[in-house]
Amino acid sequence: MDIKIVKEGSLTTAVLDGRLDTPASLEVAPQFETLSAEAAGTVVLDCSSLSYISSSGLRLFLTVRKAAAEKGGKVIVRNISDEIRTVFMMTGFLNLFEIQ
Repeated sequence: MDIKIVKEGSLTTAVLDGRLDTPASLEVAPQFETLSAEAAGTVVLDCSSLSYISSSGLRLFLTVRKAAAEKGGKVIVRNISDEIRTVFMMTGFLNLFEIQ
């Protein structure tokens, strides 16, 4: 799992690449903490190269969303695959996030 974070003003974009399974979630948790710290602005989670997400990965998405709600920011999830969209639909995440 690889995450590339780019900050431009109040916009922070995280490009997620690979499988966000339980071991990867533990590995990238510090990067998600960085995203949570930037959540006063807009955080974009670009999932165009994300091939899988587990419940641990979904939990990381929720931590960023919670931080954004507390700081008055917003989280946009962009470019999800059909498989990830199905997971989001089954878990109710489609209603929690702005999906583009």
